[in-house]
Amino acid sequence: MSGRQLDLFAGSSIGADRTAAPGIQRRHATASELDDDALIAAIPTASLADCRHLVGEAVLRRLGAAIPALEALCRRFRGFGHEHAIPEQTAAFEAFAAIGGPTAAQTVSRLIAEEVMQGPGLRTAMMVAAQLGARLPAKTITSLLRHEVGEVRAGACRCAGPSLILVPPLIELLADANRDVAREAACALGRMGRREARPTLLRLLHEQPSTVVIDAVIAIADEECLIIIGRIARSIPDLSESAIRALEDIGLPRALTIAAGARRFARGRDLD
Repeated sequence: MSGRQLDLFAGSSIGADRTAAPGIQRRHATASELDDDALIAAIPTASLADCRHLVGEAVLRRLGAAIPALEALCRRFRGFGHEHAIPEQTAAFEAFAAIGGPTAAQTVSRLIAEEVMQGPGLRTAMMVAAQLGARLPAKTITSLLRHEVGEVRAGACRCAGPSLILVPPLIELLADANRDVAREAACALGRMGRREARPTLLRLLHEQPSTVVIDAVIAIADEECLIIIGRIARSIPDLSESAIRALEDIGLPRALTIAAGARRFARGRDLD
C-alpha cells in the first residue's frame, strides 16, 4: 500500500438508499462511545455516513474480532462496484490492512476469490492482499494476471504461491509494458525457483535493488548473483542486513564467506 491514505468515501457508489427519508435527521453512530460488541454489531449494516466512524474506530482499537463484521459489510454490496468503487468495501479493505494478521489475510483472499470485489475496487483489494501476504487460489491468480489494470496484475504476482499452473502466465508478464508488473512477475518466478526470472532479477539487482528483489534471488542464486548481493551488502547500508541474511539463507560455502566478509565490513563502517 502507498503511504498516502486513500479518500475512502469520495465519489459515487451504488443506487441503494443511503440517506434517511426527507425530513428525518439520522443520527450518526457515536462510535467511540460503543463497546466492542456494539461496535462490531453496527458495522455490517452501517450507512455510508456511519461507516466512516465505525470502521475507523475498529481500526483505532485494532479490533480483530471485527473482521467477520467487515466481511459482512463487503458482502452486502456484492454484485455492485463495476463502474465505481464502493466506499464501504474500500473502507473495510483498508481496515483489514490496518488490523492485519492471518485472519484478515484469509478473509481478503476469500472475498477476492469469490469475486465480491468488482471493478475499480479490485485495485485496492489486490494492494491489500499483497500487503497482507494473502495467498489466492491458482485459478483466481491466473485470471487476475491477465487483468487490464496494471496494479491488479502486479498484486496478483505478489500473491502467487508456488504452482506450475502459474508459471506460463508469469513468464509472459516478464515482458509486460508495465515495469512494476514485470518486476513482480520476476520476483514471483524467482521465489518459485524458476530460472526464467534470472535475467530480469539480475538487472533489478543492478538497477533497482530492494529487499523484495534480493529475497526473490535466493532460490536461483549462482556465483554472479552472490557477487552482486555481496556488493549491495557493502555499498547500500539500508539493504546491507537484507543482503547478508540472503547470503546466509543461500547457505553455500561461497555465499557464507561473502556474508561473513560483508558483516565485518558493516561493523567497521558502523564504528567509523
